[in-house]
Amino acid sequence: MSYKTPLYDNHTAHEARMIDFHGWEMPVHYSGILDEHQTVRTKAGIFDLSHMGEIDVCGPESVDFLNYIICNNMNRLSYDGRIIYTGLLNENGGFIDDLLVYRKKPDSFMLVVNAANRENDLEWINRHASSFDVTVEDRSLSTGLIALQGPSSVDILKEAMGSSFKDLYYYHFTESKINRSPMTISRTGYTGEDGFEIYGGWDDIPHVWDAILEAGRHRGIKPIGLGARDTLRLEMRYPLHGSDISETVTPLEAGLSWIVDFSKDEFIGKKALVEQNANGVKRQLIAFVMADKGVPRAGYDILCGNETIGTVTSGTMSPSLLQGIGMGYVDPERLDRNNLFLKIYDKQKKIEFQKGPFIRPRIYAKK
Repeated sequence: MSYKTPLYDNHTAHEARMIDFHGWEMPVHYSGILDEHQTVRTKAGIFDLSHMGEIDVCGPESVDFLNYIICNNMNRLSYDGRIIYTGLLNENGGFIDDLLVYRKKPDSFMLVVNAANRENDLEWINRHASSFDVTVEDRSLSTGLIALQGPSSVDILKEAMGSSFKDLYYYHFTESKINRSPMTISRTGYTGEDGFEIYGGWDDIPHVWDAILEAGRHRGIKPIGLGARDTLRLEMRYPLHGSDISETVTPLEAGLSWIVDFSKDEFIGKKALVEQNANGVKRQLIAFVMADKGVPRAGYDILCGNETIGTVTSGTMSPSLLQGIGMGYVDPERLDRNNLFLKIYDKQKKIEFQKGPFIRPRIYAKK
């Protein structure tokens, strides 16, 4: 059985090409991936993310519980309205999922998880919750979510809602109303552009979608599908669970050590990560651009000279750079940043090591 988001009719009305995405009928593109990508980079785009999971964790031991099951530190959520990015790890330190944690109250939090992992995440969370005084509630199938991303997003949201959110800091959120319907509005996104993510009731989100599209019509807003969402996130080097991170990949291998707080007394996966941190990682996620003509794809071999040292996990032709870009895991002991190649159809294509994002982010400053 496949699910339909509350915006399914809106997608078909805009002649979106629909695909099955982890059991959800989702738009892969409308006007085309290249056009949609450039629209987000130069104007604004609106995304349906209602397939994502929302899990509430409440109760007097919520902070202790979450500190135990995530690798980041809940102390960073020092006041209501803050958000952190973190990992839900297994005992080996691998990613069960990467997620966001929203602090609504000192003892009330919302976890936003990936659609493909929602059921596994929920089972894992409930399994460990039994040892704590907490309540876990899955609100995924009653919560709609849309993202408004791009340099015009502040002006569009102001016109759609009648109030400005330009002073809402990055990785912060607020509660508001649209057409008398309660909404949670966060300054977050997966594109590297300024923008917002808006949560609301399943039946209310279509009205918000229509209001934002209407408010942004004269500013060139367009609906955006999964195809452009992937190229946008890859230009920012944002990892994708199932491709760049998985249950066999740790934050240290993925270059995400900054979301691990070793000062915590205990969290699931800590022992494995402490050992890995002491001994060094056996593989490392790197980014690269094509120096020769070619488009990198997942599964291509990464070579150092004539020796295979790793594999591509994400790759595409960057619409912003008009150049092939990618990420992949390599053996750090055999890595020579100045002698890297891809094997494409039995031919070696020169690639160049990339440090940092492929493009300069335009996200709003942190508080």
